[in-house]
Amino acid sequence: MAVAADKLSWKMTFEDYLRLPRDGRKYEYVDGEAKEVPTNYEHDVIGAIIIGLLTPHAKGRGYLTLSQAGFRMTGGNLRIPDAGFTRKERLPGGKPVQYFPDFAPDLCIEVVSPSEDRQDMTRKIEEYFNGGAQLVWHVFPAAQKVVVYTSPTDAKEYAAEDELSGGDLLPGFTCRVADLFAF
Repeated sequence: MAVAADKLSWKMTFEDYLRLPRDGRKYEYVDGEAKEVPTNYEHDVIGAIIIGLLTPHAKGRGYLTLSQAGFRMTGGNLRIPDAGFTRKERLPGGKPVQYFPDFAPDLCIEVVSPSEDRQDMTRKIEEYFNGGAQLVWHVFPAAQKVVVYTSPTDAKEYAAEDELSGGDLLPGFTCRVADLFAF
């Protein structure tokens, strides 16, 4: 199936989605469409900083993923958080798999760009929690803030001087929000 490289979304089967060329763009599979997800260099740098901060606390507990790891949600959508953490016990044999897991990471992290649609963001939060997420972080680079969701309807905003915590999911992890933007 040939697909125009400049389209932002188009209808297709999941099998067609799997055959898309890996052209450096990030596509999620949502409601039978491949949808390009906005990303940029700053997003990737922030994602890498977050992974670096989380790594010592994730070691032995589970696996961290970057912005190319997809997860199948309830209902069949494939979501690709900018970063995530999945506990070992949720994976077969406690090891990473070579397919898309049928659940959301325990911690889903989205670096939010100004162009992202609020309704899409809300839907993604709901899908993550329906898929088993325990925490969702929305990271806003321009405002240097993070909104932490513990459910689709329970959220707390953290400013640059505030401290994030891994809670029960990543015990011992804390960092100032400003540390996510230390570049």
